[in-house]
Amino acid sequence: MKKNIEQVKVLLDALPYIKKYSGEIFVIKYGGSAQNDPLLKDKVAQDILLMFLMGIKPVIVHGGGNKISNLLEKLDIKSHFIDGLRVTDEATMEVVEMVLSGNINSEITALINQHGAKALGISGKDANFITAKPVDIDKYGLVGDIISVDEGVINKILAENFIPVIAPIAAAVDGKNHPGYNINADLAASKIAASLGARKIIFMTDTPGVMDKEKNFLSTLCESEINALKLEGTIAGGMIPKVNACIEAIEGGVAKAHIIDGRVEHALLLEVFTSEGIGTVIKQ
Repeated sequence: MKKNIEQVKVLLDALPYIKKYSGEIFVIKYGGSAQNDPLLKDKVAQDILLMFLMGIKPVIVHGGGNKISNLLEKLDIKSHFIDGLRVTDEATMEVVEMVLSGNINSEITALINQHGAKALGISGKDANFITAKPVDIDKYGLVGDIISVDEGVINKILAENFIPVIAPIAAAVDGKNHPGYNINADLAASKIAASLGARKIIFMTDTPGVMDKEKNFLSTLCESEINALKLEGTIAGGMIPKVNACIEAIEGGVAKAHIIDGRVEHALLLEVFTSEGIGTVIKQ
């Protein structure tokens, strides 16, 4: 009996958040260990299903850098990075699309479906709902800067009670015959969240969140605080594109951005349905 009462208390504690977020769109950038570890993948699918059943409208945007690198190496295709961006020629772009759309996207979609929700995998090239231009064709190749997101495509999927699972590949609008543009998944997620008027964007990472220079966890931040941490070098490396994507989403109208540790089981539920949360919240 005592165990049952504790379970009811947990549900009651989550009730205010269930009421607050029912009907709202949450964009989830899915990456890191949560995308690679079989146990964590299963937990994430459960979290997404529960959020969906509670009335939240999840939109999943995924990356896949490690799998892309592994396949490029197997195919003996040279790959290198400049400023954190993978230089992408046409041969590399074909592998990027093969991995993101053909492998990872279908795997995530199938896993969510197996848990009882209805997921639909798409890439930004489908119906040209994400269009892009080259960031710098001579320097980065087919790495794209998003021009537009047709939110109507995603809203139609949501209206049919499907969960969109989106591969960050964009269609070209310059009339050139190439296989599209490789888009940074964090920035794709922020653009999609802003276009949808999402309530939240959540970045699943392999870090607990943002730390100060003494390695103390920071539970909340605003843009000015982030800029100060970048200036002093505390926010550096791979965390820079994450916080930049958070700021872009906030400036685009998203209420809150979250950076959470995807290595923690049920990290999404802990962040969304508990008062303490587990990650760093970035807000206006």
